Amino acid sequence: MSTNANIQTSTGIAILGSTGSVGKNTLDVIERNQERFHVVALGANRSVDVLFEQVQRFSPKYVVVSDPDYAKKFAERLSRLSNSPKLLVGNSGLCEVATLQEVDCVMAAIVGAAGLMSTLAAAEAGKIVLLANKESLVMAGNLLLNAAHNSGATLLPIDSEHNAVFQCLANVANKEVKAGVQKITLTASGGPFLKTPLNKLADVTPEQACAHPNWSMGQKISVDSATMMNKGLEVIEACLLFGLDITKVNVVIHPQSIVHAMVAYRDGSVLAHLGFPDMRVPIAHAIAWPARIDSGVESIDLTDFSGLEFFTPDLNRFPCLRLAIEVQNSGNSASVVMNAANEVAVQSFLERKIKFLQIYDVVASVVDSSEPVAINDVEVIMSIDRQARAAADKQISQLVH
Repeated sequence: MSTNANIQTSTGIAILGSTGSVGKNTLDVIERNQERFHVVALGANRSVDVLFEQVQRFSPKYVVVSDPDYAKKFAERLSRLSNSPKLLVGNSGLCEVATLQEVDCVMAAIVGAAGLMSTLAAAEAGKIVLLANKESLVMAGNLLLNAAHNSGATLLPIDSEHNAVFQCLANVANKEVKAGVQKITLTASGGPFLKTPLNKLADVTPEQACAHPNWSMGQKISVDSATMMNKGLEVIEACLLFGLDITKVNVVIHPQSIVHAMVAYRDGSVLAHLGFPDMRVPIAHAIAWPARIDSGVESIDLTDFSGLEFFTPDLNRFPCLRLAIEVQNSGNSASVVMNAANEVAVQSFLERKIKFLQIYDVVASVVDSSEPVAINDVEVIMSIDRQARAAADKQISQLVH
């Protein structure tokens, strides 16, 4: 991709979760700006066919396969290459590449709790961390923020809404700017079931839940969007990222997904970020920050969007959003419990073990039965996570039988 001269002056990138939607879009942005960036490492779990193509195309020095069984098979394929990258395995491999000296910037795009340790490692190593893994903040917000502060790492949000808020804060979330903020508003499309009659939701299928009207995303995030748990996680993330009380974080339904966030200031000004629903926009902003580069996405023409809509979400239709707001209000380990139980419940729905509406039932039950725990280190977080997953599995087994 790049000449040796370019590599010496360009930014070295490690993409953790390179075979997912965010990872692929990151590589697309990098390929459009080859003089500025080069890929040092790629990491995936089991999508080794896609990963192999990426290795051939971008020639990373390192590649990580999280699943040990898939890593063994992948090693055989790499051996056929004349200049194969070094293969690392498991979570330890992800953490290793996240802290390499030649890596300047880490795209943390692994979905779910699986991305926590490598994201934390990148922050502790003082890297520029492009934070697409919202679960890291939901589970270990204070630990991650403290690690970044102590090491001098830079955390830049990749979620379209949080990246939009960051831009509306003039790219600086300092005390002076935040002191003037009256409220931030995250927009939500409402997903595929925004107008589905409530009595029809019990029978929706995984395929229907994953058919997002505006965004192309992985299965787990798509289901979270359908339940609006994704927006609930984003509310928690926004409170932590921008140091705001939850009373200053608002959610509105905006089906067109053109306005991604708004920031209202005490002087009456409201700044909004607009753009097509394409993840390359926030990725390009963050990866080159504070510069601006080509993302491959055209600017919008407002004359094409005369019917933009905004309205308050119905929390009876989207109880997962209500639950997440309650969890953030509780200010304890409940967010770790909620995230873990949700990951288990969503996977069970995708495997057709439980119904769509039972996702909320399982998560709410596990959260309600959990006891507050003081979080002092990552070991405590992972212990809470394991216990919550076990509790969710138990709930699901009772529903199934």
